[in-house]
Formats: sequence, C-alpha cells, structure tokens
Amino acid sequence: MYDLWYWPGIPGRGEFVRLALEAGGIAYRDRGCDEGAEALMEDMRSARVQPPFAPPYLVAGNETIAQTANILLFLADRHPRLAPADRRYWVHQLQLTIMDATLEAHETHHPVGAGLYYEDQKPEAARRAKEFREERIPKFLLYFERALAHNGAWLTGETWSYADLSLFQLVEGLRFAFPRRMAMVERDCPKLLALRDAVAALPELASYLASDRRQPFSEGLFRHYPELDG
Repeated sequence: MYDLWYWPGIPGRGEFVRLALEAGGIAYRDRGCDEGAEALMEDMRSARVQPPFAPPYLVAGNETIAQTANILLFLADRHPRLAPADRRYWVHQLQLTIMDATLEAHETHHPVGAGLYYEDQKPEAARRAKEFREERIPKFLLYFERALAHNGAWLTGETWSYADLSLFQLVEGLRFAFPRRMAMVERDCPKLLALRDAVAALPELASYLASDRRQPFSEGLFRHYPELDG
C-alpha cells in the first residue's frame, strides 16, 4: 500500500500519479485528499532521510519519492505494466517533456512569481500567454504527434504506458485553459486526439474517471482566463 501526498481540491501534478496508480490497479491511499492540507503540511515536517521538497510525493515503506516524473519511473520499476522495460527511459523522456509543457502552461498565469496573485501580473501574463499559445502549444503537441506517428496508437507501440496517461491529462488541461487555441491546434494532431480518446475509454480507468475522486480543473496548474486564450 502506497501513500500519495498532494494538495486536496486540485488535480495538479498529483493527478499524473493518480492516473498511473488507478490504471495500474495499484493499491494506494490518497492521504492529502482524505486527510486535508493540514495533515499534508504536518507530514512534510516529519523527519525523513529522504525529505521531499514539495508535493506530490509517494511514501513506500521507508522510502519517500518526490517529483512527478521520478515517482512514475519508480512505480514503473516496481510495476512493469506501467512501462515496458526495454523502453523505460523513452517513457521517462516523454514524461519529462509533458512536465515541461505543464510548467509552461502554469507560467502563463504566473510568469513573474508563483507567490503573487494573477491580478498582480496580468500584463506579463498576457505577453507570456500569447507566446505560449502561438509557439509553444503547437511545438509540444506536434512533437507528440510525431512520436505517435513513429510508434503507433500508443507512445510505446502496442499498449499504453504511464506517459500515455499523462499525455491525456496534458491535453485535458490545455483544453480547459485554452479552449479556443486548442480547437485550432488539434486539427493538426489526429493521432494525439485518438490517443486522448483511447485513454478516456480504458476499462482500467472507467470507475475512476466517473467518480468524484477525479478532481475537476479549477485553481491549479491549468486555469482558464478568457483573456489569456486570445
């Protein structure tokens, strides 16, 4: 039984880990969601040989594993269903790229400082969002489209990996934050959209995606400000 710690009330970076745990049929406790932010902060303060810098982090026995991509690589080593052994570093590479795109999406509404309110950096956010919409979204999504063209329906070929699940979450987040821009860019990404639909239809995820444990986008990494969608 793993313990996953992440902030309650937002999907955030923890959602990439949840999708892998759920699809892999891996037993875990979602401690932050179950016990609240105060319990998370108290656990963060506990003495550990491997202290995490920030959530999400996974507690596995005496080990504490932090950083989303690192957690997923750790889980794949223990649960081969999440990534084929002979392509594990390829999957990890894809995951790192997905996290790069996620960070850039977050920085469209917090380009100056994460500790500042959006209202304190609106001119800078408008400038950053314009570049992200016009240059970075197509660059990221067309990269994944090319990867699928070389590998097949899934990023590793015949079956899904945790990178496919995370790519689904990235597309969902970008659709929420930039619906107008995504409607245009998606026309050039049919393989990516097919992957998104295939993940949404996975029997392994059906109960989770239909449950209230699947937290909606709101205030977090992906935020929708109409003025930033162009």
